[in-house]
Amino acid sequence: MLLRPLFVTLCAALLSPLAAAQSAPFGPADPRGRWITASGNLEVEIAACGNALCGTVTKVLSNNSMSRDGQPMTPADPRPALGLKLLIDLLPDESDTPPTTWRGQIYNRENAKTYRAKVEVEAKPNTQGELLVRGYVGIPLFGQTQRWLRAPG
Repeated sequence: MLLRPLFVTLCAALLSPLAAAQSAPFGPADPRGRWITASGNLEVEIAACGNALCGTVTKVLSNNSMSRDGQPMTPADPRPALGLKLLIDLLPDESDTPPTTWRGQIYNRENAKTYRAKVEVEAKPNTQGELLVRGYVGIPLFGQTQRWLRAPG
């Protein structure tokens, strides 16, 4: 008689991580992974940080400005780019199940300002998708969208 409750408890303990893994929001619309920014300057890894997602610079590929002439950039923020969090506190949009849109903040190193951000993966045939990153002030209408590509490998 005593063995049955023990067996049930052990089964529950062993199966709960499996159930949690299956309910995780990974899928084609999940932004986690490594991405190359629109400028081609940085590789950013989006991963869990606390109960949200953050995007941290994991590799510096070049140092060109996003301006039209593409000249080398002198950022307003003197901190090194490597290890800098560009995407901050991305949380899934509550109206999406499973989540396809994530909202948080984006840091622009060129002018050292932080903006609101909306992030979503756009699926494209024969590709690993593109990350649409929209930085804005107030409402998304007043912003700019960049297309980031998945990093190879």
